[in-house]
Amino acid sequence: MTADMDTSIADSIRHFLSCRACTQTLEHVFVDLGTMPPSNAYLNSSQDLSQEKSYPLKVFVCHHCWLVQTQDFVDKDEMFSAEYAYFSSVSKGWVAHAKHYCAMIIKRLALNSKSKVIEIASNDGYLLQNFVAEGIPCLGVEPTLATANVARELDIPVLSEFFTEEFAQVLQNENGPADLIIGNNVLAHVPDINDFVAGLKLALSVQGTITLEFPHLVELVEKNQFDTIYHEHFSYLSLSVVQQIFNAHGLTIYDVEQLSTHGGSLRIYASHENGGFNIKASVKELLAQELARGLLSLNYYQAFQAKVEQIKAQVRTFLITKKQQGKTVVGYGAAAKGNTLLNYAGISTEFLPVIFDAAPSKQGKLMPGSHIAIRHPDEIADYSPDYILILPWNIKDEVMQQLKEKLPLTIFVVAVPELIEQGS
Repeated sequence: MTADMDTSIADSIRHFLSCRACTQTLEHVFVDLGTMPPSNAYLNSSQDLSQEKSYPLKVFVCHHCWLVQTQDFVDKDEMFSAEYAYFSSVSKGWVAHAKHYCAMIIKRLALNSKSKVIEIASNDGYLLQNFVAEGIPCLGVEPTLATANVARELDIPVLSEFFTEEFAQVLQNENGPADLIIGNNVLAHVPDINDFVAGLKLALSVQGTITLEFPHLVELVEKNQFDTIYHEHFSYLSLSVVQQIFNAHGLTIYDVEQLSTHGGSLRIYASHENGGFNIKASVKELLAQELARGLLSLNYYQAFQAKVEQIKAQVRTFLITKKQQGKTVVGYGAAAKGNTLLNYAGISTEFLPVIFDAAPSKQGKLMPGSHIAIRHPDEIADYSPDYILILPWNIKDEVMQQLKEKLPLTIFVVAVPELIEQGS
């Protein structure tokens, strides 16, 4: 082995075990979910399944800045490929959420035809279509070609790039600064969070606003939402941690809202330090709540593994028992969180023969790891299921509303925060 190779390996180990925010050495495991494939790496039935790649899914907490983060094994280009299967517009509830946000922010910031709006991770245009309809200039930044092309069909301009500080400089040079930068469920997806936030600052106008939405770490811990952990989620975020990172880059969080989306999220509003916005009481109040709950101490994180193992046992017991009773259980929602649950619990086609999903991009494919077939929801009645395990529990009400007339005798089940059965 050469000296250069020794150096390369040493650098990699240091990268794996260093906090992505403050660079301190990571010493404390938050949860270890074993080994599984990337959550959105859906398979074609023609593929050689023996060649499927799997990686450790292990999460640490930094005892210096308290960022919860994965140990990195998968390159972002592999996870966010041209065939990325997540299309935001599939969820009617999420589309409605985006429409409501746009109406609110246009009024709040007095945006008009002279304003400039950028959305990072703009996906299939689910949100920016609302700005196009109002005649407000906007631009999407979306690295996955499949989703970006759908947005382009809606006359939304999209640049297929990862957002970095370097790319933000290009945007600044070619398009000028943005009055509003939006990022929904993207901050957790970036491997270099400091580079990303530096890019936000660079692309923002002097009196502009950044709004970011991300799942709140409190909800993950206290509602056992371990299935929201997967390789493409590099970080798990509290307001305390995000404030530290933003402050380090000369940005100020001046408002925060608590949302019900994705099992409980935060929407932050940020500006330059000298942006002229008054910091609202909501920021100080939520920071105080996080401190009181113990988010800045190790004790808060150390009991999570045991709670996760309990859910795993509940799911396995349920599926084994129903099989022994001769009952038919199918799944609904080929979501990333479902892949984490199924792979961690070791569930395969023996206990869950099929999963139904409304996304055309997933239909006809196989779930990563478990290799369960994904079918169109119109086929669900053919199986006469006794139980439907709803994997994306965050939209269970939407799913039940869609299916209850078609399947009046079926019992719906969710596994998080604990296994619950509910009649239609």
